[in-house]
Amino acid sequence: MSKPRTSLSVISLVFVCLSLAISACQAQVSSPVPSLEPTNSPVLPPPPVTVASATANPATATSALPAATLAPSSTSKPAATPVATPFPSLAAAPEWKRLASGLERPTGIADPGDGSGRLLVLEQPGRIRVYQNGAILDRPFLDITSRVGSSGNEQGLLGIALHPKYLSNGFFYVNYTDVNGNTVIARFKVTSDPNVADPGSEKDLLHVQQPFPNHNGGSMVFGPDGLLYMGLGDGGSQGDPHLNGQSLNTYLGKILRIDVDHGDPYAIPADNPFAKGGGLPEIWAYGLRNPWRFSFDRQTGDMYIADVGQDTYEEINFLPKGSQGGVDFGWSYREGLHPYKGNPPASAKLTNPVFEYAHSVGGCSVTGGYVYRGKLDPQLDGTYIYGDYCTGLVWGLKRNSAGAWENHQLFATRLNISSFGEDQNGELYMLDLKDGGVYRLG
Repeated sequence: MSKPRTSLSVISLVFVCLSLAISACQAQVSSPVPSLEPTNSPVLPPPPVTVASATANPATATSALPAATLAPSSTSKPAATPVATPFPSLAAAPEWKRLASGLERPTGIADPGDGSGRLLVLEQPGRIRVYQNGAILDRPFLDITSRVGSSGNEQGLLGIALHPKYLSNGFFYVNYTDVNGNTVIARFKVTSDPNVADPGSEKDLLHVQQPFPNHNGGSMVFGPDGLLYMGLGDGGSQGDPHLNGQSLNTYLGKILRIDVDHGDPYAIPADNPFAKGGGLPEIWAYGLRNPWRFSFDRQTGDMYIADVGQDTYEEINFLPKGSQGGVDFGWSYREGLHPYKGNPPASAKLTNPVFEYAHSVGGCSVTGGYVYRGKLDPQLDGTYIYGDYCTGLVWGLKRNSAGAWENHQLFATRLNISSFGEDQNGELYMLDLKDGGVYRLG
């Protein structure tokens, strides 16, 4: 199935100042995966299709964000790594190349890390597919559609994380909503066939009751410390009606952190902020609305969290390597720097996002990505690349030589960007929810 070449907008320097990201989809669609009909296209390797950079075709430029700069927040911890060099000029235009299409609502991607070039791609209804040698294999790696509830826009199979020792123990972890709409964190194991997992190997780690069908989060990442981090949204509806973002007695609106190598089914890391009381011991960070995708910079260990917003703003949060847990990102007292609901107590220490964009200039639902560390586009080294589901715009965020964060529009893809992925070499991938496409940068 072929796809026409997509022209992209003029690259624009975008330094957006003091605006927080809180994406405003309605209660039924306020997610990185709004309602769309599933694609039933055959899964065939398409002819190469590329999405060029925003420098490729000025004639088709979309409006760029206004120029501004955002200095590091006074409440944010200083970066633990040296200040990055200025943002690249991108003289040689990078582009996205389509590798495959026809997947059913792809939501995540992972690399087994065995040098084979294979990729594992999640399908929202509850399957994991294998991309190998330029094609999607007919047989799923895992099919748990009978256990997964995906009738809601933000329900389904939402996240995957392979154990750091996956090649020796075969363990991988998934985040899905069950047939009752509740979140399940579970472990599975691959069989002797590297392209087939055992659906009977499921071991449940955590069940979280969901009050509404949206804002389920879904991101799962093993950090540089070997611990498993998991993102859960505030439970849904609009405006955090249950005030879950600030409550330390619920997993909702949080990033959790657990040790899957000890305990049964897991252990609590001793340095978790509430390991000794004061809140649920799994909680690592809170005050989040819907951290659909977050990641660690594989070189520095810094953490980037893209939090899907409410009505006006989308935000990027940042924690440098070595940050302690217990950080409060402010939802729902505020949308970034903007007051939203109620007044925080005088003792509250809210951490500002390092960047935000308004819906009026950028879209409606942020999709977090990765700091690029690949070799195909070395000019992007050290740039955090992320996008917006609704507009298909892709930006790069990076500190300049003065320590301020700069944001640049890189691509205008017109895709419904549901997720980004990273392979073992640091190359970057992007998924299109609507048409089921898998794209690689470079």
